[in-house]
Amino acid sequence: MSNQEEIINDENDELYEHYHFVASKGQEPLRVDKFLMNFVENATRNKIQQAAKDGNVFVNGKTVKQNYKVKAEDEVKVMFEHPPYEFLLTPENIPLDIIYEDDTVLIVNKQPGMVVHPGHGNYSGTLINALIYHFDNLPNNSSDRPGLVHRIDKDTSGLLVVAKTEEAMTHLSKQFFNKTSEREYVALVWGNVEDDEGTVEGNIGRHPKNRLQNTVYFGEDTEKGKPAVTHYKVLERFGYVTLVSCRLETGRTHQIRVHMKHIGHTLFNDERYGGERILKGTSFTKYKQFVDNCFKVLPRQALHAKTLGFEHPKTKEWMSFNSPVPQDIEACVERWRNYAKNQKEVLD
Repeated sequence: MSNQEEIINDENDELYEHYHFVASKGQEPLRVDKFLMNFVENATRNKIQQAAKDGNVFVNGKTVKQNYKVKAEDEVKVMFEHPPYEFLLTPENIPLDIIYEDDTVLIVNKQPGMVVHPGHGNYSGTLINALIYHFDNLPNNSSDRPGLVHRIDKDTSGLLVVAKTEEAMTHLSKQFFNKTSEREYVALVWGNVEDDEGTVEGNIGRHPKNRLQNTVYFGEDTEKGKPAVTHYKVLERFGYVTLVSCRLETGRTHQIRVHMKHIGHTLFNDERYGGERILKGTSFTKYKQFVDNCFKVLPRQALHAKTLGFEHPKTKEWMSFNSPVPQDIEACVERWRNYAKNQKEVLD
């Protein structure tokens, strides 16, 4: 145990660590409340400042006020008297769209808007809250999350495999790690993707300025991210947007969203990565109204986990599942299809 940890434990026997960050070597002096705003999703500055006033913010093992300036390599922790809420799992009777189940695995078609596991600001209504209501004794993964082999983002729809036994958890996790599972997504992206198919390779890590985003690191900064590979294929072109299929070779957080933005094709209506603005097209008022209507029809990023394949942990047979593209994405795509057709007719 380090001296810093001893200080915290001696002075605060009942405190639980909720957040733990280490400032980078290049960190310029920055108020701790602003520093934490860059790291903690859904946190407000008022709540962070109140936590500091209550003595819950520590830097290098000592409590600090909200105006403390975080410096390079400072260790910042937020501690409270209760465990993190994500560890206080409450079963909730939430309906699940189960497309396959046996005594070993479960395939769930997740609806958009459902968070997969509890975290800051989302302590109920998650997939895990539903899973532990409907199923007993699900095995924990390495992050103590029952049943979860992998995850998809809150506003991404589609397929997830859930392990019902320890053996299934181990077997499936190994397949995902060894890149032998199959995961294919459908996405609508801004711009006309030039090549009919291609591969994006680029290490993915936290964005240095916006900690709620990830980014691609290359050159001398490669080691700041983890290797990531995405294979894409054009399904349909609509001029200012393109419908693509993305096959994951790796499974980094926000991988498709980050890789497609990296090659200049941000996901349509992906607010976190800037896709909720008009990135391609004209300046005409009618075009702006058309895009705004598309945003209303599809009020989330245009991403759906369509295909999931893996070797069954028990039978060793290859299993493959497909989920239809949901109505909101279909409706948006149909609008773009008609728009592109009308543009072509005018040009012809």
